[in-house]
Amino acid sequence: MRTENLPFLTLLCAALSCAFPEATRQRKEGDLQLIQKYLENYYGFKKDGESFTWKGNSPITQKIKEMQEFFGLEVTGKLDSGTLDLVEKRRCGFPDVAGFSTFAGEPKWAKQVLTYRILNYTPDLHPADVNAAIKNAFSVWSSVTPLTFIKRDRGDADIMISFAARGHNDFIPFDGPGGSVAHAYAPGKDFGGDAHFDEDEAWSKTTEGTNLFYVAAHEFGHSLGLFHSKDPNALMYPVYRKFDSSVFPLHQDDIKGIQYLYGPSHSTHNDQIESTEIKDPSESKDPVLPNTCGPNLTFDAVTTFRGEIMFFKDKHFWRKHPAVRTAEFDLISAFWPRLPPGVDAAYEIPEKDETLIFKGNEFWVVRGDTMLPGYPQKLYTLGFLKDVTKIDAAVYDRNEGKTYYFVEDKFWSYDKRSQSMHRKPKLIRDVFPGINGKIDAVFQHENLLYFFIGKRQFEFDPEKKRVTRLLKTNSWFPC
Repeated sequence: MRTENLPFLTLLCAALSCAFPEATRQRKEGDLQLIQKYLENYYGFKKDGESFTWKGNSPITQKIKEMQEFFGLEVTGKLDSGTLDLVEKRRCGFPDVAGFSTFAGEPKWAKQVLTYRILNYTPDLHPADVNAAIKNAFSVWSSVTPLTFIKRDRGDADIMISFAARGHNDFIPFDGPGGSVAHAYAPGKDFGGDAHFDEDEAWSKTTEGTNLFYVAAHEFGHSLGLFHSKDPNALMYPVYRKFDSSVFPLHQDDIKGIQYLYGPSHSTHNDQIESTEIKDPSESKDPVLPNTCGPNLTFDAVTTFRGEIMFFKDKHFWRKHPAVRTAEFDLISAFWPRLPPGVDAAYEIPEKDETLIFKGNEFWVVRGDTMLPGYPQKLYTLGFLKDVTKIDAAVYDRNEGKTYYFVEDKFWSYDKRSQSMHRKPKLIRDVFPGINGKIDAVFQHENLLYFFIGKRQFEFDPEKKRVTRLLKTNSWFPC
């Protein structure tokens, strides 16, 4: 502890009638240093020499009241447990003091097509997962505005994205694990729009560690001109909270703020989904989009894919993050040139970053947009008898370590632990009560299985062994 802080801490301690043992005194002094630093970083607090005291109208008391009012706490001006608990939470590194939901002067981009570039990658995640998280975070905002975001791999971009630890040449150093996890700048020149992520955090694509998608979506709100929100349910609330992938992250407060700056989206989601694929405008147009909200929609196959869900239909596919309204739509051949249209089944093995795709008596293994060498291979190489010539649907149950292959009214299972295929199939209805008939597609999401049969979708709980909801095929789209 620096000696120049001692008079301040002594006065503060005396004002609070601090009569406690040495260990408690040290903890209290640590708390006081913590709140002082927090107020300096996020509420513009400046210590005026050593002259002030802890009184009702003192600068530090006023700043604590300002902080408590912002977060909806009881406004006491005292360093109570609720205030300390909040100070210790992970949060955005940008200050909270502002009179507007947008930055002072309301800076915004004067164009609707913005570019971004990822300067470096965190070793915590596969680069493809970082790309997907950043793309989906931008999609959150493009889904409710006329904005389009294009990824650049070199040169300048409107929004430069980087991972860095401690000091990183922008005069706002990070503070190590916890505390400030990221910060971003309002639209403008030089640093304007740029987003920086603290490399000392444990970045993840799940609820463990710090979810990159969720933090990026918040920071890009700043990059577009939004300030912090006082609403604890808003994405622009400054304190990090565990991300629920089943809930669209934008609150009405966020939508109101961003549409105040840029207006609503041009698309009408009743008859189409806005495509957010990152392409140069000079490239060829996307294929004609089918009516995803029509009553006759069916899918050939559905699988998870690096945190997203991929829906196959004829020679096209959609890619969609569960928490983002919009979806990418493209030709299968544009992603995997050697893969034929009209696939029969697909499933992902996340821990191997592999997706298996089936058509007829053959299958391919892909990793991202790369097809692994040595494919296609025949079905029997997976352990099937040679009289099995086609798979209707397949899913990998990551909890059980088993893969289920569905053919007509039966299914085979492959056990990863024993590395063996059960030779004798079982009836689908015996193991999955309520699931009857030929299955078009199936995938797993948050421990539940989703079966697609014609124009209907069945949500199945493997633990309860029953169908929990009957859904429309297009329930994953904003219809």
